[in-house]
Amino acid sequence: MTKNDAVVAVFTDHHGAEAAIRKLAGGGIDMKHLSIVGKGYHTEEKVIGFYNTGDSVKFWGTNGAVWGGLWGLFFGGIFMTMPVVGPVMVLGHLAAMVFAAIEGAVVVGGLSALGAALFSLGIPKDSVIQYEDALKADEFLIVAHGPVEEMVRARTILETRKPSQLDLHKDVKDMAAPPADHAPHHAAA
Repeated sequence: MTKNDAVVAVFTDHHGAEAAIRKLAGGGIDMKHLSIVGKGYHTEEKVIGFYNTGDSVKFWGTNGAVWGGLWGLFFGGIFMTMPVVGPVMVLGHLAAMVFAAIEGAVVVGGLSALGAALFSLGIPKDSVIQYEDALKADEFLIVAHGPVEEMVRARTILETRKPSQLDLHKDVKDMAAPPADHAPHHAAA
């Protein structure tokens, strides 16, 4: 059985996050093991939107070019509104986990669907709360998840991009494995 780790990097702006994703891709990290999370737009904008044309998605708004450019690198994504945080874009494999959390009405101790997805992966709740706080502050998350050897390389690459926070979470669940229980989970009252 392959052990998996997760590396989470926090970047203060989309330029740093986008450069880090491109550096990871250029460094041979499997794009199926990467996700990026950030706000879809800022509240002072009047218009946000996106549309799908075949395999590409076009966005408009302040960060529209960023999200549109990154969409082509990833295998899917989700745009949602998180309470308190606002509109958030999740691109990459983590998007499927967030969607499953939303569909299954997963509730984990007051965490958002994104938080529940990260927590179900095996990332400690304290760290998940820090990541949600980073999103509230308009920062971006890069989540790399996969075999230990690949995550060592991912962490080394991310260190060169100078994130404001860089965490390694050891022995997390395999994102590719189906959940053992498909029934919704509800937090205890």
